[in-house]
Amino acid sequence: MNPAIEFHEMQTRRRFFEGAGLKVGGAALASLMGHRLAASTAKAVAANDSVHPPLPGFPHFAPKAKRLIYLHMNGAPSQLDLFDYKPDLRDQFDKELPESIRNGQRITTMTSGQSRLPVAPSMFEFSQCGTSGMWMSELVPHMHSIADDIAMIKTVHTDAINHDPACTFVMTGSEVPGKPSLGSWLSYGLGSESNDLPAFVVFTPSFPKESQAQALFTRMWSSGFLPTKYDGVALRGQGDPVLYVKNPPGVNGGDRRTMLDALAKLNERNFSRYEDPETKTRIAQYEMAFRMQTSVPELTNLEGESKATLEMYGPDVEKPGTFAHSAIMARRLAERGTRVVQILHRGWDQHNRLPKLIRGQCQDVDQATAALVKDLKLRGMLEDTLVVFGGEFGRTVYSQGALTKDNYGRDHHPRNFCMWMAGGGVKAGMTYGETDDYSYNVVEKGVHLNDLNATILHCMGIEANHLSYPFQGLEQRLTGVEEAHVVKDILA
Repeated sequence: MNPAIEFHEMQTRRRFFEGAGLKVGGAALASLMGHRLAASTAKAVAANDSVHPPLPGFPHFAPKAKRLIYLHMNGAPSQLDLFDYKPDLRDQFDKELPESIRNGQRITTMTSGQSRLPVAPSMFEFSQCGTSGMWMSELVPHMHSIADDIAMIKTVHTDAINHDPACTFVMTGSEVPGKPSLGSWLSYGLGSESNDLPAFVVFTPSFPKESQAQALFTRMWSSGFLPTKYDGVALRGQGDPVLYVKNPPGVNGGDRRTMLDALAKLNERNFSRYEDPETKTRIAQYEMAFRMQTSVPELTNLEGESKATLEMYGPDVEKPGTFAHSAIMARRLAERGTRVVQILHRGWDQHNRLPKLIRGQCQDVDQATAALVKDLKLRGMLEDTLVVFGGEFGRTVYSQGALTKDNYGRDHHPRNFCMWMAGGGVKAGMTYGETDDYSYNVVEKGVHLNDLNATILHCMGIEANHLSYPFQGLEQRLTGVEEAHVVKDILA
């Protein structure tokens, strides 16, 4: 039985006007008093009632991080060319990958038909950065300056070997679509400190035109089987950040308030009849949209930012839709109480021409990523803001297609890849885990993605096993049905 469908089947024209006639008349009368209603609404908004309250008993313990900024490099950056330094591989150039390293593990159909799997060492120079001596590639010179602020995890691994299921897994904890995303779980459990902005905001910035980009699906910021009010709100990079956030010509704030008050009464009556939770979601969404008419223009106005701050993020910071602009927006949202900000940067799927293409990708994100961490630190926000950077899997040590000294490609590699975390509750300036000489297998301290998500939840004050939602006869969790382990060695 679907109460919403039943209601629409019963809702004849006569019954609608029978129940709503007085309310329509009341709305007409109220429209003559728009300024009074607007004033009363402002008073209500100023009250202490939270629009996004946490679940009872949440957080489970005092959190180190109040908010999360997740920088997802969609398409899988090459750990060999960025963070997993393997200098001895240069002596293995164009030699066959030893079977003892591959050990019969599955590889994709894109390279399984190759006659050879030739080793392709990184052509880029690496150096030790900061007092921690963390190894980083020349491709990310700005990130060198935050080496002492991050925890580099070299041994993340996943179950999926192709992009769509791997991206779904990294964001929802499952390869099967339909599960809530990490941001939705956090906004469901912890709510938000802001009454005027969404609890969970998403950016999908531009990327270099010649990049090999994968499609992005809304399931990566969807609430899945949770109520839809926990969906991520995607802010657009062109035109209005939110469609229809402005009133149409001839409609003022008082008119909009009057309409929403009347609509809310109708929806409350509908909810009292059928108790469909989506009705409450609609009421909350209409109210948030009304408040965003004021909060979004203020959010996106960078006039109050200092020249030094804007320069730190790079030349694209004032161009809406760029990664740099998304990064400074993430900081501004975090300042205003948004719980989760997710930036998904595409174009990292480099099966060929990797040396050229990865340069463009890094130039797009390196400076702004480092600036975000520095900016949060300068404002005293890094200590309670968790920043996560990484992709959905890694890349192979062997070349896909032709191999030369200055050109090669890399296939998908789920066995190990690098991600880093900074801020709330994480040790600074440390490298965790180790891979073999070919960056092909974990040899010490592996971190499954479920363990990584459990660690993120822990930093936010949540016990992973106690954040669940009943669906299809199972208490569903972000970390799945098997036990996930917090990576305690990286916690401050």
